[in-house]
Amino acid sequence: MDITTVALWLQLAIIIFGLFVPSSQCYKSDAFQVTLGHIRSHTSPEIQAKAAKDVAERLLGKEISKLFIMMVDTDLGPIDKDTFKVTKNPLGEIEIRGTSGVAITWGLHYYLKNYCNVHISWDGTQITLPNTLPEVRIKITSNDRFRYYQNVCTVGYSSTWWQWKQWERNIDWMALNGINLALAFTAQEAIWQRLYQELNLTKEEIDEHLGGPAFLPWIRMGNIRGFGGPLSTNWHNRTIHLQHQILRRMRNLGIVPVLPAFAGHVPRAFARLFPNANMTKINPWNNFEDKYCCPYLLEPTDPLFQIIGEKFLRMYINEFGTDHIYNCDTFNENEPGSTELIYLRNVSHAVFAAINAVDSKAIWLMQAWLFVHDFMFWTEPRVKSFLTSVPMGRMLILDLQSEQFPQYGRLKSYYGQPFIWCMLHNFGGTLGMFGSAQIINQRTFEGRNMNGSTMVGTGLTPEGINQNYVIYELMNEMAYRHEPVDLDAWFQNYATRRYGAWNEYAVTTWQYLGRTVYNFIGSQRIRGHYVVTRRPSLNISLWIWYNRKNFYSMWNTFLKARHGRRNSTLYRHDVVDITRQALQLMGDDLYTIILDSYKKRNITAFRSSANALLELFDDLESILASGSNFLLGTWLSQAKDVATNEEERKSYEYNAKNQITLWGPNGEIRDYANKQWSGVMADYFKPRWELFLKALEKSLVENTKFNVTEINNKIFDKVERPFTFSTKFYPVEPKGI
Repeated sequence: MDITTVALWLQLAIIIFGLFVPSSQCYKSDAFQVTLGHIRSHTSPEIQAKAAKDVAERLLGKEISKLFIMMVDTDLGPIDKDTFKVTKNPLGEIEIRGTSGVAITWGLHYYLKNYCNVHISWDGTQITLPNTLPEVRIKITSNDRFRYYQNVCTVGYSSTWWQWKQWERNIDWMALNGINLALAFTAQEAIWQRLYQELNLTKEEIDEHLGGPAFLPWIRMGNIRGFGGPLSTNWHNRTIHLQHQILRRMRNLGIVPVLPAFAGHVPRAFARLFPNANMTKINPWNNFEDKYCCPYLLEPTDPLFQIIGEKFLRMYINEFGTDHIYNCDTFNENEPGSTELIYLRNVSHAVFAAINAVDSKAIWLMQAWLFVHDFMFWTEPRVKSFLTSVPMGRMLILDLQSEQFPQYGRLKSYYGQPFIWCMLHNFGGTLGMFGSAQIINQRTFEGRNMNGSTMVGTGLTPEGINQNYVIYELMNEMAYRHEPVDLDAWFQNYATRRYGAWNEYAVTTWQYLGRTVYNFIGSQRIRGHYVVTRRPSLNISLWIWYNRKNFYSMWNTFLKARHGRRNSTLYRHDVVDITRQALQLMGDDLYTIILDSYKKRNITAFRSSANALLELFDDLESILASGSNFLLGTWLSQAKDVATNEEERKSYEYNAKNQITLWGPNGEIRDYANKQWSGVMADYFKPRWELFLKALEKSLVENTKFNVTEINNKIFDKVERPFTFSTKFYPVEPKGI
């Protein structure tokens, strides 16, 4: 039977079955609890316990870790939730039993944090154990089935260049925080290349589709194509090896990895191979030019979709195995081609059918960002039609930004499909201080307890990590807390743990931050952009939800905390971070003065405030250079370290620099992923403002009209584009203060 005949039969089956997909009313409201039951690690208890012990050894050292006895006991708690029990035995050892490797590792962290004043974060650790381990007798059961981690963009903004050492540390952190469901997206391009080669695409056709390492998430979602590429054989081989390491460690600990499935985005060369297939050219995304935008979307209802979807998933599973849960986002910031309910219903049914044909136990995990990003299109009837064409419980939805734009209420708890309450928080990996502690502390409980709730977990879905750690620690606790915490007391305890001792200045600072900076409750879209990191303009809108002068006063208070602490590493990090925040707020203040003096044509005042702003960039550069987590050199060295030849080194360095600046060849998403890092401040942000302020001064002195187009072109030609291609070396070690 040839491929055409098979395709026709598939199309007929889709049409017939698509018309008779059971609606949500045909399923019991709790059916998903049965269908999700198999989404768990099937690694033996012995292997999970050994993996958890290894985490303890890496964290505490070989000798101290011997004081912690860790055992998996699958009968300790409910089958659909994780439980750990911690007790101190007569020998002075701490016994930790749990229902999985994740559970006992979570139990270890819970004990260290709440009984030993230990702090473990992305920024570093504070581990000073008492001479005698405290008595303990506790038993904790998670509120929900899942604790989820990662956004599909996280692997672009944060972990693009990670090698195994960084991934190992990250997976340890997952387990210590009870994460039991996480994206594992590495190496899918290697599998796609195999498939494309099997379909007889040429190397040139593959290269014009698969983009560079820093932009792979947006290639996968069909937003762009080819930019930053091509990918080398070395890249593919390295990521395959790395993915095996990642999956092995996740599975050994009991973390369920989420693998990729086919969403329908294909190279334009498919039009040559399959001229009769139903494909549409995706609309331009963020004004990318045709060379890099608009791949094709192979309509899921076309028989070819089923063939490609099955081939890809079989190849991926043959290489990496499976845990039966797959992420697929067909319409992420891409609007569907039709508003018809039957179309949306058949599309989602077809996507699921391609996954289910390969794995009859499959669960489709989908980010609900499309319902936020294009809520005008995704009306309730359309969402319902799209979601309920998949059997209840066979789709798991990430309510991606529950802390600011929750959709589970508007969409009636996703019409019966299970969902995870997620905190997105961060866009682009930007570093501005921000959080919504009060919302997190209340609405997770509301989501779980509302009438007809299908909430099955909590999750962290930031686009970028390594910032604002405090808000992620609070969110993680919502997985086991049974009622809201006293936030003032919580921030006090956080400050004490983080620095290893109670300090009145540190406590006062963090309690202030908890009531202001980390208590945003509005609906404005926060993107971590400030004047100093914005392309210069006369029309920058300034906005802040807390009092600037009070923040400056708090900054002074925090500096007094330099005495009476145990951990200097985390305190130094926070001095840099809070000073960075204060200086960029001052930059906003100076910008206001600059605008006022320019409008009033007060040249003396203009020069004074302009010089002050440029000096502020120098101060920012100095303070950032003193912090090990604020160095451009680290990001660039990680990129270059995965290269095997000079061509790759140049390509990866360009990827790394372009993403955090222009984000596109012509600044299509300029400054979206900006970083307040030493090196970027001196060689990118400051030079832009120097050119801009000189041009403004010239227009004042000569009494001529300010030419916006001319200065923007000059900034692009003299600063922005050259920076992305520069190979200047930047330090990887802190210096100064």
